Amino acid sequence: MRTALYPGTFDPITKGHSDIIRRACTLVDKLVIGIAINRDKGPLFSLEERVAMVEEEAAHWSRQTGCEIVAHPFENLLIDCAREVGAQMIVRGLRAVADFEYEYQMVGMNRILDDQIETVFLMAEAEHQAIASKLVKEIARLGGDVSAFVTPKVRAGLMEKFGKGTAGDS
Repeated sequence: MRTALYPGTFDPITKGHSDIIRRACTLVDKLVIGIAINRDKGPLFSLEERVAMVEEEAAHWSRQTGCEIVAHPFENLLIDCAREVGAQMIVRGLRAVADFEYEYQMVGMNRILDDQIETVFLMAEAEHQAIASKLVKEIARLGGDVSAFVTPKVRAGLMEKFGKGTAGDS
């Protein structure tokens, strides 16, 4: 069974993340979505909320592709998480050159820690390249319409967090 780990904070999960999930499912039999417990980042959504959002968004792609998808919170080293879940590869989404520079360093370090686990980069589709969770949260916080970047359910969660009700509805 080909297993991959797709890590991130998913705070919140965006259409860009969903695009990478969909495409990663064409490469593997099982995709573990590693939801980082990164207390330093101070996530907007609790771990439980992020896990629920990821499970809901990923369920569609699991049904559509036949790929088993599992949400897996983790707080240890990425390479250790990959070993724990039996992943032969780590999937990373790239949006721009700046992403690549950081990811390239990470791959080098991970290869030293375990040269049996490969890293695969998937470029975000053009319409998703500008999407970043940080920017989505900022737009939502300021009352902007984030419906182009997240699903309606995630959008509703953002609006609730920021007390914006149904801003952006027409």
